Amino acid sequence: MGRIVVTEFVSIDGVVEDPGGAEDYKYGGWSFEFQRGEEGDRFKLDEAMNSDALLLGRVTYEGFADAWPSREGEFADKFNNMPKYVVSTTLEDPEWNNSTVISGDLREEIARLRDEIDGDIVVHGSATLAQALLENDLVDELRLMVFPVALGTGKRLFGETSDKKPLRLTESKTVGDGVAILVYQRAE
Repeated sequence: MGRIVVTEFVSIDGVVEDPGGAEDYKYGGWSFEFQRGEEGDRFKLDEAMNSDALLLGRVTYEGFADAWPSREGEFADKFNNMPKYVVSTTLEDPEWNNSTVISGDLREEIARLRDEIDGDIVVHGSATLAQALLENDLVDELRLMVFPVALGTGKRLFGETSDKKPLRLTESKTVGDGVAILVYQRAE
């Protein structure tokens, strides 16, 4: 049975918007102002190599589909070749290889994915999707790479929820320029 793993670059005040600078956010690219160090880079590479599928929202999917096919290397090869699922009601014909659109009921589709895929189904970015997954108690693990900056404005990972969402911290470490890696699992 598969696990839904949400992984996010986040500021200390909870902003997840445009850490890579590909969108039109006034602080776009903020994560590049800090070095993750060798240990942080290894964490992200291991995360990618241990992924069995990607689950993405449409905006993140389109950004990844634009960037990754032209890249080379171990990380790019993994992203380009593994199965990708994009949650969207507007995208109909995804062009990035091994991509499937999910447009039905989120709970039903995630249950089906968990049954079909043994291993980690990883959500990168995709703030709106991540919020919906959290709200519906569909996240098995939450990996936060917290950068030492307060942005003050921007899309945040956590908003209002219908109920509390208990999590259990399973890993924490500081890497590079004071970037914190926090790994939480759903509290049972």
